[in-house]
Amino acid sequence: MTATDNDESADLAAVRRHRVLFRAIERRRHPKLRRSDITVTDEAAVKRATKAAALGNAMEWYDFGIYSYLASTIGKVFFPSGSDTAQLLGSFATFAVAFLVRPVGGMVFGPLGDKIGRKSILSITMIMMAVGTFAIGLIPSHTAIGLWAPVLLIFFRLVQGFSTGGEYGGASTFIAEYAPDKRRGFFGSFLEFGTLAGYVGASGLVVILSSVFTEDQMLQWGWRIPFLVAAPLGLIGLYLRLKLDETPAFQKLEGGQAKATEAADAVESSATADLGKIFTRYWRPLVLCLALVAAYNITDYMLLSYMPTYLSDELGYGTNRGLLILLVVMIVQMCVINQVGRLSDRFGRKPLLMAGMLGFLFLSVPSFLLIRQGSIVLITLGLLLMGLSLVMMLGTMSAALPAIFPTHVRYGSLSVAYNLATSLFGGTTPLVVTALISAFHTNLMPAYYATAAAVVGVVAVLCMRETANKPLAGSPPSVETEEEAAELVQARSAAPRF
Repeated sequence: MTATDNDESADLAAVRRHRVLFRAIERRRHPKLRRSDITVTDEAAVKRATKAAALGNAMEWYDFGIYSYLASTIGKVFFPSGSDTAQLLGSFATFAVAFLVRPVGGMVFGPLGDKIGRKSILSITMIMMAVGTFAIGLIPSHTAIGLWAPVLLIFFRLVQGFSTGGEYGGASTFIAEYAPDKRRGFFGSFLEFGTLAGYVGASGLVVILSSVFTEDQMLQWGWRIPFLVAAPLGLIGLYLRLKLDETPAFQKLEGGQAKATEAADAVESSATADLGKIFTRYWRPLVLCLALVAAYNITDYMLLSYMPTYLSDELGYGTNRGLLILLVVMIVQMCVINQVGRLSDRFGRKPLLMAGMLGFLFLSVPSFLLIRQGSIVLITLGLLLMGLSLVMMLGTMSAALPAIFPTHVRYGSLSVAYNLATSLFGGTTPLVVTALISAFHTNLMPAYYATAAAVVGVVAVLCMRETANKPLAGSPPSVETEEEAAELVQARSAAPRF
């Protein structure tokens, strides 16, 4: 008989001698689900939470789009001494600074969101984002204050990047923890609806301003308008967030009531969740999240950010013309993204994510072959093929990612993984693709890069668990009605384990 066999025999003997004690221990570890454990959501509150979170995400991507589409103008305003190429490089280098600091913001704000609450941190990030974007619109030009102009630009880009590090992880966690389990995909899809709305608002505003004002007017003061618009948007978003209560899942976790879940024994230590715990105890889900976000962000940034540059630099299209085509694609995505969220609730996250990854795997090269033909119809068709593949991920990812981590480390873990992947792979996509085209002398390199990212994504989706229609790890079930709660308690009433 082995040592293990002796231990098991001793355990069984102990159970027979102390049945009452072991029943009490088992009830503590696996408590019976009670009605008070179940969260019955308030649909009006869920909608308010969704709007508040989505607006913040829209602001993030509005800022991203504005800076990308005005990069050439910003280079002339803040880096006027060099050539056109040097100006553009200076502008993009300043743009990249925000990506460098994003993981730092995630590592600071994420664990804080798990300790003091989602609402407080999301309010702080909203203020910082609005202040950073608005302040850029007020910075005097290089001609007026010399070297201080690019210094101030870099500083406020750091403020933006630092705040953004806590935004997506918190916003997706906020919606996921407010939404009922059976509709988490639908409500989560509004977060990425905000992403598309931010891009559409940014590109649409740039097209309008470029059409109304002359190049000199844009250079003198017109470029400031999109940045100044961030102030009222930020105030609206902050008002919406301050009007909300903390998420039900966090309230129950904080109060020690979340006892009907697999993570009940960790509730007491949840307030001490920190980076050390995230990297040591949750490294497996962290790696899975990194892979998913890397694959998704490469395709996302390639289509929504890099394509206008590709159309103008590689195909000779005017900037406004390329933006208008992309605007059409994004509006189509906005029309279908919530339906994708509904489908993920019905059929599961994995089938929808896999469809999006396989779309990029098999359609990237054909799409770019169509785009290379140069006609507006074929360019639009090629972008739509990739856009519909991307929207399958956009409409699903914001519900899938928060479910990877348990409640007491969800904000921190998701913020760390998302921002590391975004900084390493998403933000570098335009630079990497441009370098690959130059090195291999073929403008099909973006298609090959997207295909490689899709391979990683397919493997990651195969490795993830299905989480649709299930409670979030570490949180009690969340339903829409009292009737559902009663039915759930009845269904979970099982015979004792002893």
